[in-house]
Amino acid sequence: MTVRPYLVNGEWRTGDGTFEVKNPFDDSLVAEIAIPTADDVEEATATAAATFEESRHLSVAARSTALDHISHRLAETLDENAELIAAEGGKPLKWAKVEAARAVSTFRWASETIRHGEDEVMRLDTEAAFGSRLGIIRQFPIGPVLGITPFNFPLNLVAHKVAPALAVGAPIVVKPASATPLGALRLAEFFAETDLPKGMYQVVPVSSKVADGMARDDRYRKISFTGSAAIGWYLKGLDPKKKVTLELGGNAGVIVHSDADLDLAAQRIAFGAYYQAGQSCISVQRVLVASEVYEEFSKLLTKQVEQLITGDPMDPNTDVGPVIDRGEVDRIAEWVAEAEKQGAEILTGGKADGPFFQPTLLSQTTAEMKVRCEEVFGPVATITPYQTFEEALAEVNDSKYGLQAGVFTNDLNRAFEAHRTLEVGGVIVNDVSAFRADQMPYGGSKDSGFGREGLKWAMAEMTEPRIMVLSHVPL
Repeated sequence: MTVRPYLVNGEWRTGDGTFEVKNPFDDSLVAEIAIPTADDVEEATATAAATFEESRHLSVAARSTALDHISHRLAETLDENAELIAAEGGKPLKWAKVEAARAVSTFRWASETIRHGEDEVMRLDTEAAFGSRLGIIRQFPIGPVLGITPFNFPLNLVAHKVAPALAVGAPIVVKPASATPLGALRLAEFFAETDLPKGMYQVVPVSSKVADGMARDDRYRKISFTGSAAIGWYLKGLDPKKKVTLELGGNAGVIVHSDADLDLAAQRIAFGAYYQAGQSCISVQRVLVASEVYEEFSKLLTKQVEQLITGDPMDPNTDVGPVIDRGEVDRIAEWVAEAEKQGAEILTGGKADGPFFQPTLLSQTTAEMKVRCEEVFGPVATITPYQTFEEALAEVNDSKYGLQAGVFTNDLNRAFEAHRTLEVGGVIVNDVSAFRADQMPYGGSKDSGFGREGLKWAMAEMTEPRIMVLSHVPL
């Protein structure tokens, strides 16, 4: 198998060694990836710093044209990209196509955002003592970005770091997940076809230990990290002067009130809890149901879950694919067995099967069980009755996480009360927590993260406002 090179300073390089990327479904070899040398890592960092002196002055036309090109190339190769996603990460092809399509949208939105512009004019003749003055406020990039990305969305979550960086004129070096580096390398192929400075996007598939050293480097003015809470908060603590965006974990709660469309809620929760084999930080994990409809809804949801097809991710009919590795399968099985031993009831699923863990729904759980209070990051959800809507809101908030939540209700007042009360970054009404549009602000509170992604908001995190005051001008 041909070794897949990485991109440093506009050159495709093969380094000194390699590592293997294997399909989590059948353990077949997907790719052999070249490992950057220490000199390559240093050159990537130095190149990003030097390139910033040029990239910060690029016109909107130059940046948006490049973003449009990458978007168009992603659209042209959508099916191929989806197959890469399915092969390296085990994501079912039907959902891999959704991710591939979202990456197209992510780069398009980045281009549209900068074409629209966010500059602001401020009247400063507001006090007699000021005289006739006007302020012009613009956003300027702060410097090179280090992007560290996870395995579960190997194309679009890389896009959510690369597209805003290119949009604002900030060079970015990406350290992709070792399990799924092909998405970042695919974006590098399309970037290399643009007229942007060659040092604006570089990919270094290095170890976590090497990435730790990169994160400590003062030449990176910004870190954008998606991954575990423990590593994220560690990175943020390395340098209090460095800007950091963290998109971390969650154990999302979804409320199903008595006035909701129960059939719709069951269908969407069966999707939102299991479509990524639960390996999404906004996957549905805690389902809270009004007591008067709890029995009816439990049967509806159980039926929906049992209809899900688990199997080969390349089969277009597969709904639930494998877990990323066997160690994670074992951990999930331990958590479910522990919950059952502590009194939980398995309504469906509950067993490991090779690289899979059966889509599992648990009732009779308690708040202290790991399957409720921690992030399972697997195809496991719990279902619990509540007496009042206020009790349900409190239960959603009774978590160290706060990324997104879902609320099924046909009462607008309840929707607004949830929006006001829930300590999360996003409240999705009449759908599940797993919904995300790529242009919306995305991030959480508490242990779920710091800052926001979503094109406009990610760009703000990579820039800083600077005002110019025009004095003695005729207004």
